[in-house]
Amino acid sequence: MAPVPAVRTLGVEEEYLLLDPVTGQSLPVADRVLAALAGPSREQSRQEFRHSMVEMVTPICTELAELREHLVTLRRAAAEAAEAAGARLVAVAATPVCEPHRSVPDKDRYRAMSHRFGPVAHDPAVCGCHVHVGVPDRELAVQVCNHLRAWLPVVQALTTNSPLHDGRDTGHASWRAIQFDRWPSVGPTPHFDSAADYDRTVRDLVDAGIMLDAQMVYWYARPSVAYPTVEIRVGDVCPTVDDTVLVAALLRALVATTAEDVRAGRAAPRIRDCLVAAAHWRAAHDGVDGDLVDLRAGGSRPAWELIDDMVAAVTPALKSYGDLDVVHHQLDRLRRDGSGATRQRRILADTGGDVGAVLDELAARTLDA
Repeated sequence: MAPVPAVRTLGVEEEYLLLDPVTGQSLPVADRVLAALAGPSREQSRQEFRHSMVEMVTPICTELAELREHLVTLRRAAAEAAEAAGARLVAVAATPVCEPHRSVPDKDRYRAMSHRFGPVAHDPAVCGCHVHVGVPDRELAVQVCNHLRAWLPVVQALTTNSPLHDGRDTGHASWRAIQFDRWPSVGPTPHFDSAADYDRTVRDLVDAGIMLDAQMVYWYARPSVAYPTVEIRVGDVCPTVDDTVLVAALLRALVATTAEDVRAGRAAPRIRDCLVAAAHWRAAHDGVDGDLVDLRAGGSRPAWELIDDMVAAVTPALKSYGDLDVVHHQLDRLRRDGSGATRQRRILADTGGDVGAVLDELAARTLDA
């Protein structure tokens, strides 16, 4: 067996919406939900920027089975607390119906964001999945982010799970991506020559008033502010635990593969920022059901061809971790059933546009074990 790559640890942060079981509207009950959590689940919860959201954070993991167990436990605990507060916990990435109450929690930081960014800070809630992969060398982490630029639109397409907004299909597989792009510090990670170059750029953006501080670096991949990891923030929250585990496995393998490229002296391709941004827009629009931009060869190709290329590129890392069979099994399922956006649209078509039926199914799938 090939040696296991140095990159190994995984952690996942998932954000969920709290919805009215009858109307589907977002409910501002996050404080009650968090207060109802106990023990490790409380310690692994976070208050979010909306009163209708909660975030749950796994411990550091090394095995996919361990990660899956934590995700199941955290989703169930949060769902029970949500039910006690009169809401449903739903793993969906954009507010599907409406959010009547858009005030921010009473924290200095959130009030400052509201004041600085105005109506953008009061858009309806969106929910992401953030995957942390251990890379303790910060210089290496910056270079890994350079290499990830070519692949992250493909990962984004796999996670698309937010076609609905205001009770209608937006025509985008990820409305979260389109809405979230209104923030000035969101988008593809720029190419950086070094960690010093990264830090200097962040300081310049803070000094220019584009961000309040370094925590507001919302690029799709970044050296984490809090942990010795590369944090990948490109994905919608996934509808099921199995979807999340698949994405986490692929991202760990991508980080491990690109870290080896850096160590071997293979330079990241210098792709124009406008092309990377276009590739992400295409991924948000088409998901896995159309074409994606091929940032390595140019042009566009069917999404599943690029997904297969990505899996082929990271197969040695997947084998080293013992993850290859899990990834192939879950990709076969996803190829058959479609992304979260695909599944939501299928229910809409089967029910004559019944958004309530979509939310019922999403709530059930959130707790799939």
